[in-house]
Amino acid sequence: MYTYEKPDNLVDWFETSVSKFSSNTFFLVKTPENPLFPITYGEISSRVDKVRGALSHLGIKKGDAVGIISKNRPEWVIVEFAVFGCGGHYIPMYEKELYDTWKYIIKDGPVKFLFVPDQVIYDQVKGLLKEIPTLEKIFIIESQGENSLAALEKLGESHPAASIKPNAEDLAVIIYTSGTTGEPKGVELTHGNLTYCSRGGYNIYPELNETKTALSMLPWAHSYALSGELHNWIQFGGALGFMEDVTTLADDLQRVKPLYLISVPRVFNKIYNGIQTKMNDAGGLKKKLFDAACAAGKKKRLLAQEGKSSVLTNIKFAILDKLVFSKIREAMGGRMEASLTASAATNVEIANFFYDIGTPIYDCYGLSETSPAVTMNCSAAHRLGSLGKVLAGQEVKIDKSMTGGDDAYDGEIVVRGPNVMKGYHNKPEETAQVLSKDGWFRTGDRGRFDDDGYLYITGRIKEQYKLENGKYVFPASIEEEIKLIPSVANAMVYGDGKEYNVCLIFPDFEYLKKYIAENNLPSNPAMLVKDEKFTGMLENQIKDQLKKTFGGYEIPRKFLFITEDFTLENGMLTQTMKLKRRNVLEQYEKDILKLYK
Repeated sequence: MYTYEKPDNLVDWFETSVSKFSSNTFFLVKTPENPLFPITYGEISSRVDKVRGALSHLGIKKGDAVGIISKNRPEWVIVEFAVFGCGGHYIPMYEKELYDTWKYIIKDGPVKFLFVPDQVIYDQVKGLLKEIPTLEKIFIIESQGENSLAALEKLGESHPAASIKPNAEDLAVIIYTSGTTGEPKGVELTHGNLTYCSRGGYNIYPELNETKTALSMLPWAHSYALSGELHNWIQFGGALGFMEDVTTLADDLQRVKPLYLISVPRVFNKIYNGIQTKMNDAGGLKKKLFDAACAAGKKKRLLAQEGKSSVLTNIKFAILDKLVFSKIREAMGGRMEASLTASAATNVEIANFFYDIGTPIYDCYGLSETSPAVTMNCSAAHRLGSLGKVLAGQEVKIDKSMTGGDDAYDGEIVVRGPNVMKGYHNKPEETAQVLSKDGWFRTGDRGRFDDDGYLYITGRIKEQYKLENGKYVFPASIEEEIKLIPSVANAMVYGDGKEYNVCLIFPDFEYLKKYIAENNLPSNPAMLVKDEKFTGMLENQIKDQLKKTFGGYEIPRKFLFITEDFTLENGMLTQTMKLKRRNVLEQYEKDILKLYK
């Protein structure tokens, strides 16, 4: 059995860091007076102590669940570590979530005390106090009333309580998965799961230290940002600034000037497409210099891969880097050293570009059920297109029993180790389906290792389907390729049991404004998606893009152009931006079936 390295619980984890980094800046918060107002580890620790005292006085103890509905903010962390110090466990929820999902989680938890950000969300959920007997109290973070976080802290001042030190096997957090195929499942993660995961990642990133600042952009209510960013940054005393909103990302990068990003490939796809569009629109000398810089960067990289170097190439690159790439880095804050990404492998062309400009992207792989890290790239072991090597302490094998075929290297990814969850909360049958008695977790992802131990994802077993001709299709990989086209905002491929694939497309109408105007096309999206010139142009772009990577049977033959994007609000996307395919199919079933007539 795996022996967890100390500290093996998140209470000691936090308190150890506070003892080392008490005066270090923990958070950089935007206020009306200061765009980067600093809050130290010591200041956060003092507030944790107060809230822990109050929660303990009010009866929170081991086995109790405390929930929070909030975006990332200092108070999120204050409540988290106060709960851990009482021996309780934490159930985080997204601010941008459906009410029914909140209700389900609060009841399933069951959540005893709930924290919400403001009066608006309090008014939405206060009725649950009567509907759910196990929910006893709701506290408001942005309030000064008797049920506020401020009042709780004041109560804690007069009722101090020493922190309880949990065991590694004790439950720490229940992360509710997004429920792409049904109701959410609560993933039970222990203190050992989470400390192992953050430590394992940190061990292969020796460059991370207390001088590093990151821009927090992904929700801590998901295990990736929780382990990869928040708990990870705590252990080495780094600082975190906050993204206000997806729409303010460019401004937030300039304000915080991060050295690292814990992100997803989609962010870099948009940045890359924006740069390419800007250069193409500029044309002339700017475009020539940009193309020359890209060529010099590529040549320098390829020579380095062969263990070679060219003085002439290096000089040329240095000049063009100062003229071109330095301006791109400046737009990203000017200090970016690297980024860690997950949810999908970054497109190799895009990954090469960011590597060449000096801000490498390190792809990794994991799931909520694995806390989440399974494999990671890093500066010392980086292979573009892969998702990295297995973290020390885990076992990962490729199981062919669910996939068949002749490829000895391709099958379902199965994981065993100190990162694997206890199980799904209140769902023993679902747990037994994915977690064997000897600890192997079936990921549902299909993949392979190369000869050097780098993992590659080849599909999602639950999402794969057979066409009428018996050939398997992995729609997600086709969709990711389609979404690399700047003209496309979103896509979904379908063809289960059918003669051929079809595809739903939501065009990027904002990006296409110039094309629409130059071609005298209707500006109304409803009319535009019926215009054969417009749809024909997009179909050709999509087919040309897919021909580079996919076989003819995989490329959609027909398309349905839609005028409403897939969003959280309309129930088509999960919080981690994954498609809820069943919901999309229900919404567009009649129109999809018409494509087969």
